[in-house]
Amino acid sequence: MSDLRELYQQVILDHNKNPRNFRELPEATKKVEGYNPLCGDHYTIYLDVDGDTIRDVGFTGSGCAISKSSASVMTQTIKGKSKEEAERLFNVFHKLVTGEPGDTSTAELGRLAAFSGVSEFPARVKCATLAWHTMRGALEGKEVISTE
Repeated sequence: MSDLRELYQQVILDHNKNPRNFRELPEATKKVEGYNPLCGDHYTIYLDVDGDTIRDVGFTGSGCAISKSSASVMTQTIKGKSKEEAERLFNVFHKLVTGEPGDTSTAELGRLAAFSGVSEFPARVKCATLAWHTMRGALEGKEVISTE
């Protein structure tokens, strides 16, 4: 199991050092700021939504390795998905990082599985979920998300 943890740690470190989709999206149809006042993580999520499809997604901001890598993986995971699929992925991810039982296999989770260890550190759950809550808020039409 330690090999798997090491692999997961490498995924998180890689996405922190080389975040995917770390950019403003000038053509974004939705733009929402997310902020965690307890630790200072602060991100803006940009979504280009066409009808029911998330055509493109980007993010800017700063935060800890967990929050930045989570935002990076999230952007890769939801791009091209429907709003409904993004909501389902939000729920799957939230269950994963809070340690709630879920019916999704590790193979189905893909890169999201790298965050399974977060449930062992409750103080880091808000770090891992900030970008996800912000994306969800954008889809719901909110302007600012705070994880207080």
